[in-house]
Amino acid sequence: MSSTSPDNQKKFGYSVLWNCGLIIFGSLIQVIVLQGIAAQHHFIPGGLFGISSLIFYSTGWLNPGLLYLILNIPMFVLGYLFVSRRFLWYSALAMTTVSLLYQVIHIQIHIENQLYAAIAFGALFGLGSGIVLRSLGSNGGADVLAIILNQKYNFGIGKFSFTFNLLLYSTCFFFMDSDLIIASIIAVFIAAQAINYTLSMFSQRKMAFIISEKPREIADEVMSHLKIGMTMLPATGAYHGQKKTVLMVVINDIQLKRLEEIVFTTDDHALFIVENTFNVLGSTFSKRKLY
Repeated sequence: MSSTSPDNQKKFGYSVLWNCGLIIFGSLIQVIVLQGIAAQHHFIPGGLFGISSLIFYSTGWLNPGLLYLILNIPMFVLGYLFVSRRFLWYSALAMTTVSLLYQVIHIQIHIENQLYAAIAFGALFGLGSGIVLRSLGSNGGADVLAIILNQKYNFGIGKFSFTFNLLLYSTCFFFMDSDLIIASIIAVFIAAQAINYTLSMFSQRKMAFIISEKPREIADEVMSHLKIGMTMLPATGAYHGQKKTVLMVVINDIQLKRLEEIVFTTDDHALFIVENTFNVLGSTFSKRKLY
């Protein structure tokens, strides 16, 4: 069996080395922008770290890194009860890494404009968070709740992050400058999009529907030249009530143009519909991640 077979890829994706590497690298990116951008502009980063920052800016008690450590304790109880021990320990690594690195890394990224800083912070922080979430753990904090809701109710992780932070910032308006809070909201909105993009980066595909008078010929050409399977869906035309066959295929961006060429070379009157998918799991595509 090839070293790049799906089974070996799955084993590597579940390996301790790979998951710890993702967590440490993603956490490092987060701490760099937390210290280098957020702390310089007094942004509220969102999540439990945002609550920690709000407490620190309001009271001067401890520092956001240590407060974040304390607030994570009940989150890990929930992680232990509703997810798994493996998820708990990987998430503990992420939380501990962020808390410790925040104490030792002192860096300044000089971005004077508040809006530019919010955009840069959101994009990079979301990237770091997304990298951690590609592991079998989480960033700790509110991400534990996000994972639980995603597993049980398929509620998007980025959506939960943005909803949680809207509630946080509604509270912040009573304690902090409005312009600063709005800049923080912009940063968190961008971070939520960056998280979703990072999570779907290697799993996103195109789904194509093909309506043609020559479905069998197109399917044979696609399977012969692109080496991918297709699904034939029975359909009925609404106007004439004519029976048709609609072809459906999931494909990557590289193969899409070749698919289009095959379709219109075979039938120049075909209807070719392409949609973006957020995530494709199973079969020969990405495997479902079990926490």
